[in-house]
Amino acid sequence: MFDLNAELYYFHDLSINDLNRDNSMTSENSVFTGNSNNKKRGFSENSSEFLHTVHKQEPDYTKPLFELPPEKRQRILKRLIFLYGEDVAEFYMPELERILKIYYSHKTDELIERDRSFNPSERFTEKDVILITYGDLLKGDEYSPLETLARFCDEYLEGTINTLHLLPFFPYSSDKGFSIIDFETVDPNLGTWQDIEDMENRYQLMFDGVFNHISSKSRWFQEFLNGNPYYKDFFISFKAPDELTPEERSIIFRPRTSDILNKFYTIEGPRYVWATFSRDQIDLNYQNPNVLLRVIDILLMYVRHGADIIRLDAVTFLWAQPGTRCIHLEQTHEIVKLFRDILDAVAPGVALITETNVPHEDNISYFGNGHDEAHMVYNFALPPLVLYTFYREDAASLSGWASGLKTESDTTTFFNFLDSHDGIGLMGVKDILKKDEIEFLIKKAQDHGGFISYKTGQDGRDEPYEINITWFSALNKEDSGEDVAFQVKRFVASRIIALVIQGVPGIYLHSLIGTRNDIEAVLKTRSKRDINRTVISCEAITEALNDPLSKISRINRELGRLIKMRTSIRAFHPNAYQKVLTPAKEIFSVLRVSPEGDIHILALINVSAKVCRIMIPLTDTGTEETHWFDIVNGIEWLAEDGKLYITFQPYDIIWLQPYSEIESIRS
Repeated sequence: MFDLNAELYYFHDLSINDLNRDNSMTSENSVFTGNSNNKKRGFSENSSEFLHTVHKQEPDYTKPLFELPPEKRQRILKRLIFLYGEDVAEFYMPELERILKIYYSHKTDELIERDRSFNPSERFTEKDVILITYGDLLKGDEYSPLETLARFCDEYLEGTINTLHLLPFFPYSSDKGFSIIDFETVDPNLGTWQDIEDMENRYQLMFDGVFNHISSKSRWFQEFLNGNPYYKDFFISFKAPDELTPEERSIIFRPRTSDILNKFYTIEGPRYVWATFSRDQIDLNYQNPNVLLRVIDILLMYVRHGADIIRLDAVTFLWAQPGTRCIHLEQTHEIVKLFRDILDAVAPGVALITETNVPHEDNISYFGNGHDEAHMVYNFALPPLVLYTFYREDAASLSGWASGLKTESDTTTFFNFLDSHDGIGLMGVKDILKKDEIEFLIKKAQDHGGFISYKTGQDGRDEPYEINITWFSALNKEDSGEDVAFQVKRFVASRIIALVIQGVPGIYLHSLIGTRNDIEAVLKTRSKRDINRTVISCEAITEALNDPLSKISRINRELGRLIKMRTSIRAFHPNAYQKVLTPAKEIFSVLRVSPEGDIHILALINVSAKVCRIMIPLTDTGTEETHWFDIVNGIEWLAEDGKLYITFQPYDIIWLQPYSEIESIRS
């Protein structure tokens, strides 16, 4: 398909916003040590652990250039051969090596030295809690949105959140940031690269790699429409819609109900262009190796600007091939593995997380063999399972699923989230909950004011894809008449499940304040996802936080206390042992044991509005300790005849630890 004599080079798409990018970077020798207590993960106890990960502004070619070790070069070349064949792979390999050399020449000596001490099994620890937010969810009058966000986090989230997932902060044309016009520029309505890099001084940062598609308003797509030869095959296009046959269309997995092909007029006449999500989100064509090289360059540019984690958005659709389902293709996995190889070679401290709203078994396939693909995957089954658990007041389904939860190695883990900028995906439980159970879940969410988004099923019919609702409204019906304190207790109990099971917990900014459904936004924009994307006044939140009886203050106080407690307990390390207990259907219970085996935490959550009493044999706890202490509520419990008897009030949270371990810590 590709001419090996075609030009390899690509020009940078300059715009006014590039002045923002070029002038706002840190100085050439910028290395921040600061007093932040948010340490870089995975590094040994020395001063380099506190280094800023933003690189030099200019490459330093006075030092020896980076050379790929032979075994890593061969591995990367093998992946390119798999994707494009031997001739094309050999032709493009030098260009890929050039990109790596340029990236590496931006690294400081301190960063290079820090990489040498990196311990992959400590990449994520019990201290990691991720805040998911748009750069402009908080509105302030004095500062840019990004600076407003940073100041809010500094003032109210100290000691609880150490990582910020900044949802796409680039110029965009639709879908609240996920239709990107320019991958390399900070949206001037949000701030500058300097704002991003200032955050990196205090927090780990997760950037979005929206590499499946690009805005129809982007320079890349406009050059395609203008007939620029370099961009001719950047996108999948046909001269007529029937070139994609009905048979081929019928087997394509669709996350939307829109047509896969969209008509655009180009300098060469009409073209029908592949768009998985919307007419404004044009899929990139990875069958063109130039696309892959451009994306790799951008990936490493994000690392230079301070990305500690890169989220691969909608990655499951990356490689499209008519005649297949165009989902989970071997080529897609190979590209994720290639990204991993590149980071392992030049930026081993940076993690990849895959976002794949698909059935659980397909989702965890992106771990690869545990050492060659994603470091972390979104735990998409968790949100609908937790919601179903609280609707039924029965933890059986959640406990059964969690008891089989495992990762492929001690260097991979789950991202445990309950809500986000999108809805509550349903695909993750497609093979876990029965059809009537999913229908029950949907009906209850609709009763709580939620909407349902659909996709096209294999039979051509619409089927539910996600629930659009805020997490607080999902748990608490607006006209229920319940006391606010009781609603908050239920809400916090649901969120604690993501804190206690194996993985790294994440929380959407709206769940820190218990936002209710924004129906007006949905009616105004006709976008169901806007129900949970409301821009909120920073001043109003501050006022509410200062009122101890307000909903926001109650949530922040109790949830914040438990998050802070969680980050100090080694038994909540992602690699800590996990055993799910089932003392009663109303109780979700999990035993966690630190990697060193010296800290035991028995976490128990009442998922019901009932008072219940349970019995747990000490043999289930892995220890014969008879004296236990509830570190959440400050209550001692004594075993009788080798059994713990515990009484729960509605939505109680209890974390039990052997008293001898607490005494050991005190001494």
